[in-house]
Amino acid sequence: MKVTFLGTGTSSGVPMIGCTCAVCRSLDFRDQRLRVSVHLAVAGRSLIIDSGPDFRQQALRHRIDRLDALLFTHEHKDHTAGLDDIRAYNFRQQQEMPVFGERRVLRQLEQEFAYIFAEHKYPGVPQVSLHEIESDTAPFEVLGISVQPLRALHHRLPVLGFRIGGFCYLTDANFIGPETLAQMRGAEVIVLNALRREPHLSHFTLAEAVSILEDLQPQRAYLTHISHQLGRHAEVEAELPAFIRLAYDGLVVEG
Repeated sequence: MKVTFLGTGTSSGVPMIGCTCAVCRSLDFRDQRLRVSVHLAVAGRSLIIDSGPDFRQQALRHRIDRLDALLFTHEHKDHTAGLDDIRAYNFRQQQEMPVFGERRVLRQLEQEFAYIFAEHKYPGVPQVSLHEIESDTAPFEVLGISVQPLRALHHRLPVLGFRIGGFCYLTDANFIGPETLAQMRGAEVIVLNALRREPHLSHFTLAEAVSILEDLQPQRAYLTHISHQLGRHAEVEAELPAFIRLAYDGLVVEG
């Protein structure tokens, strides 16, 4: 499996509009973070988890010339706003795009992108086929690939992460229950969100994320969904245990 971090930033991105803090003014490319998304090349397939508002830029930057399926963790705009840009893959591949999400998420997409699902479609709109993730405990299949959903809470909103083989990806969460932790144990690589140092209503802090990862003890772990409030990449990473790194846009992890 080859994992490419397309975006590692929080909903406002880094730098944040109008901000002049040290992180937003940093010349380190690792401190420039698009909205969170990840690309997986696995079993001959090309999958993306979450298509936020920077999706077009990310796909061009990383030359993703084929996309076989799109998975959504939840319905917030910084994770879904780029859905329209799958049109390019429709044109190129001459087929509908399979989109996977929970029922609530799919219904939200139908509302926010009503023109995609209209009875009489305008020519050239995205062509998608919706696939409901019916269980938050049982694995489901994406084009022959087994995917284990990972239930978590984003404040009071139920969200999903995903485990494929030895790789776990879970972002936008501030609570993981014992059942999900058990599903994550034994993974070789775990990606978890760490927004900032200070407590937050709906995201793990740096300390909380590190504590969870120290308990799970994967071979490697990466932190994502990072805000400018966390600090400069180089300085924060120097504080972390050796097996935990900060993800950054463009990072490629082979597993």
